[in-house]
Amino acid sequence: MQFRMIHNNFNVLDLSRSLKFYAEAFGMKEVRRIHAPDGSFIIVYLEDGSSTHQLELTWLRDRTEPYDLGEDEFHLAFRTDDYAAAHALHEKMGCICYENPAMGIYFVEDPDHYWLEVLPCR
Repeated sequence: MQFRMIHNNFNVLDLSRSLKFYAEAFGMKEVRRIHAPDGSFIIVYLEDGSSTHQLELTWLRDRTEPYDLGEDEFHLAFRTDDYAAAHALHEKMGCICYENPAMGIYFVEDPDHYWLEVLPCR
């Protein structure tokens, strides 16, 4: 028996804002969308163009309060071929929330406060 990881889910309060963020910050594009027949939710799948792993963004119509993300002890990680340019972009966007220069990594925070790690190619 084999398993293959296919996606991670983040629930979001403002789908348009999240789609804009992931497109600008990581070049992710929508590849599929599911609408609930009753309008109660929308699910959007994003890809980075180089991996089959997807990020699933779920918007729930009746959700109005921010999600409890605990103590930010989980995250997604992205590797970049131009760390300096990525850092400059994220700095300009104002979304860097933590840096560890000794490890050569930093984290950005999306509009719903999910953390995303950025690593250089090694």
